[in-house]
Amino acid sequence: MAKAAQNVVLSPSRDIPFNKLMLSQSNVRRIKAGISVEELAEDIARRGLLQGLNVRPVVDADGVETGMFEIPAGGRRFQALSLLVKQKRLAKTAPIPCIVRDAASEILAEDDSLAENMQRVALHPLDQFRAFVALREKGQGEEAIAAAFFVTPQIVKQRLKLASVAPALLEVYAEDGMTLEQLMAFTVNPDHARQVHVWEAVKNSWNKEPYAIRRILTETSVRASDRRAVFVGIDAYEAAGGVVLRDLFQGDDGGWLEDPALLDRLVAEKLQAEAEALVAEGWKWIEVATDLPYGYSHGLRRLAGDPAPLTDEDSAAHATLLAEYRALEEEYSGQDEYPEEIDARLGQLETAMEELEQRPLIYDPAEVGRAGVFVTLDREGALAVYRGYVRPEDEPGEETAVQDGDGADGMGQGGEGAGSRWNPSTSPAGGTVITSGGQPIGVDASEEEDDGALKPLPERLVMELTAHRTLALREAIGRSPDVALTLLLLKLVTDTFRTSSASGSCLEASVRHVYMSAQAPDLKDSVVAKLVDERHAAWEVDLPLGDDAALWDYLTVLDQSSRLALLAHCLSFGINALHEKVNSYGAGISAGGLTRRMAHADLVARAVDLDMVEAGWEPTVDGYLNRVPKARILEAVREARGEGTAQLLDHLKKGEMATEAERLLKGSGWLPEVLRRADLVALDGEAVGEGQGEDAGHPEQVDLPAFLTADLPDSDASMMAAE
Repeated sequence: MAKAAQNVVLSPSRDIPFNKLMLSQSNVRRIKAGISVEELAEDIARRGLLQGLNVRPVVDADGVETGMFEIPAGGRRFQALSLLVKQKRLAKTAPIPCIVRDAASEILAEDDSLAENMQRVALHPLDQFRAFVALREKGQGEEAIAAAFFVTPQIVKQRLKLASVAPALLEVYAEDGMTLEQLMAFTVNPDHARQVHVWEAVKNSWNKEPYAIRRILTETSVRASDRRAVFVGIDAYEAAGGVVLRDLFQGDDGGWLEDPALLDRLVAEKLQAEAEALVAEGWKWIEVATDLPYGYSHGLRRLAGDPAPLTDEDSAAHATLLAEYRALEEEYSGQDEYPEEIDARLGQLETAMEELEQRPLIYDPAEVGRAGVFVTLDREGALAVYRGYVRPEDEPGEETAVQDGDGADGMGQGGEGAGSRWNPSTSPAGGTVITSGGQPIGVDASEEEDDGALKPLPERLVMELTAHRTLALREAIGRSPDVALTLLLLKLVTDTFRTSSASGSCLEASVRHVYMSAQAPDLKDSVVAKLVDERHAAWEVDLPLGDDAALWDYLTVLDQSSRLALLAHCLSFGINALHEKVNSYGAGISAGGLTRRMAHADLVARAVDLDMVEAGWEPTVDGYLNRVPKARILEAVREARGEGTAQLLDHLKKGEMATEAERLLKGSGWLPEVLRRADLVALDGEAVGEGQGEDAGHPEQVDLPAFLTADLPDSDASMMAAE
């Protein structure tokens, strides 16, 4: 016989005066957790009691009800109500909604207390985010929402921001397909389509950490700490319609500027305005450039101006500061170190005196009329103005003729005639000429399409790459006196015993400084550039350059090793391993001369054991990979990482292929053929021939992102990629 189902009987509810309630010792909650009792009291005062108390009658020793009720479940609510009573915001006899359990119930009080706390289910964070959005849509401001839920307005902003992520990604998060930290990362860019695209790209990848997601979402943006952004100012950028991406969940260093083109336009306009303000000073030309290239002032004479005299007021102020400085020094001269406040005051005095001493230079008006100014940005994003540079063609009288003669003899040394160095535009008669952007405009190789066939490297790219090599050779020659001496003797013997022109040599033994007319923007900040500049500055400090007789005496007493070191340094500035355009009409270098120059440069590179990898060159997206066709990118990856890895990139678009290739080539030591040493290439070829065997054709294994190998079984990966 089937057992009849037992009917469920619920405990009755009733209102009980507050002063008839007491906290039960059977309440299992002992440790504070969640919001405080004070916050709960404020919440009850605002919206009332949302959930009644679970109570039981208190009985005496004979089992008779005393009229009091104990609370095994709802203790924190009771404590909050007690606080309101104590504050006289709630009457002692106020009726409190309660569920009354029978005193004779078999369910223990501890059972009720434990069940109430364990059976509840916490709200999913996404439901909380969406609830905040609903409150805002119904008219509540962020401050009001924050006050109602006892959180800061920043937390409200963060939760509203999380709710604004693409709906498709919120559903992924709701189904535990991504972590809260990953969802936070997507808030940095409000573009839903971009968010979804990035998630599709990384969801199966080995690297889908929040930092990687943020990096991809902001890769086309400019950091607010970028010197261009500092120069323009975020307020000016936003006033012009620019959007700033911000990260509400971690430090973002001011955010990211989403419109680099707008930022560059604002920089150009502000620099142009600064240049126009200098026109009144009477300069012949003003060159404006966000970046000045390495060696921008080569071949230009710098005017020597005189500091403007101090006014009577400034002189008096300087004397007062100096007197106080000396008095403090004298007062504390016997102590090992200055007290902290005295040291700080001395620093303030030094700064104030330096500001008075740093006065503008006054130039000869006649010289100003033939000289020019460079207007640019320094490393910190501040305006930098370099005044008083005279071009050779602007020199007066006989000096111009001499310079013109030297220029004719030096054609082809670093460019095409006068183009061998970076010149501002020629100034017409009457008025200052302002030019913007000192670098020539070239074709954007990243936009070129190709048919998959290997083509020669773009000529300008070859020129830039050989500029890297030339500077690296200079640095190496400068620290190799023996090689420098051999090189100089080779050039001198060639000039003495050969009747034909020796213009194909890689050494300009005059020595004339060879300027790189085509160079990548980062060349001036490279490792070898800094080494050359540091060595040059060290010699410049010691040499008495102002007096020929003193310089002669200095050189005659210099020890032999120092003489050789100085010879090597001077000789290094004549190194010319640049690829240049061949001119068939006699001006510049011939095809045969260019071939000899490159072969000669390779001999020198071998002698100094030049390694362009150690010199700091790497195949980056901007410096190489985006400048060549896809076939060249695949060739580079194939040579560095093997055919299988190259095939896995074959299906990518040009930009994605270049980015992924940069990652794969980093640290591989791969170099384009222009930067390779012929002797090492030959050795590599012999090693490949001797190594054919069991391990041949098995290149170093690399970890590829999963999106490149998704759905490709290991055994068939190469075949499917090739298809």
